[in-house]
Amino acid sequence: MELFYKKIELPFEYPFTISGGRTKTHQPSLMVCLQLGRYVGFGEAPAIAYYDITVEKMIADIEAKKRMIEKFAFTEPERYWHYLHHLIPNNPFLVSALDMAGWDLFGKLKGKLLYQLWNTEFVNAPPTNYTIGIDTTEVMIAKIKAKPHPIYKIKLGFDGDIEVIAELRKHTNAIFRVDANAGWSLDEAMQKIPVLKDLGVELVEQPLAKTNWDGMKTLYQHAPIPLIADESCVFEKDVEQCVEHFHGINIKLTKCSGITPAIRMIARARELNLKVMMGSMNECSIGAAANANFLPQLDYVDMDGPLLLSEDAAEGLQFTNGNVQILGNAGLGISLK
Repeated sequence: MELFYKKIELPFEYPFTISGGRTKTHQPSLMVCLQLGRYVGFGEAPAIAYYDITVEKMIADIEAKKRMIEKFAFTEPERYWHYLHHLIPNNPFLVSALDMAGWDLFGKLKGKLLYQLWNTEFVNAPPTNYTIGIDTTEVMIAKIKAKPHPIYKIKLGFDGDIEVIAELRKHTNAIFRVDANAGWSLDEAMQKIPVLKDLGVELVEQPLAKTNWDGMKTLYQHAPIPLIADESCVFEKDVEQCVEHFHGINIKLTKCSGITPAIRMIARARELNLKVMMGSMNECSIGAAANANFLPQLDYVDMDGPLLLSEDAAEGLQFTNGNVQILGNAGLGISLK
């Protein structure tokens, strides 16, 4: 195989802010390509500052191991992931991008989309939400009016956040989901979540700090709506600990190190009767297409990167009122622009 890579930096349509005051105007990402003969597989990993992962770090790790990455005798992606997992043990973001490219390549070799390789049918696919980042109430209302959508994910975790949700509710009957990004104390969450239920909120992601397992156990016993683990569930080993602390898990391919472990995480979550959400980290249509192939296996999905970005590096996904269609016929189902 031959490995190629490129840094991409795509602008957001609106500045994107989450709990803690972290704001971005652009999303830097690494795009990788694995070529085997006439077939090319694509993968993507966004750079996320609070995980201390930059594009430059991913490129440095590629250059240090490029010959080894290319020399693998590729036959199927699971074996390749295991190889990469041991070859690059400290950079799950890069492993995820390469694993994604391996699956895209494998699907193209087989002439099938990934969900077809997994023996699933593209039916009962949940619609994606559209995320409203933290801003002034007036700007958040303006975004909702400018972007009519059946489901909104609202970033909370700041003083007065319940009052903001109450104001937003006056302007739409859409389903709300809330992501607190670990921004509440237990007492705050206990007070706020019943109010959120009355305001038509479907679920809450990561209400407490990722290490506050005692608090989550208490909150789980009293919460009137589902609680979904995000920062508390990163890798496969984290799934089991979420039982009786959360009602479900949010799998992010970039964080868990790729498509291959995500398949196993879904299987384990189902064994444990946990709901399954798949999230994104503002990937363009390359990363979003990986999420899209999982849709038949999910209860909820947050794959709105291509909707939040004002430019895209690939094409092949169609979004219609939250519903997603894959237009391609093999691998991830996308092609570069």
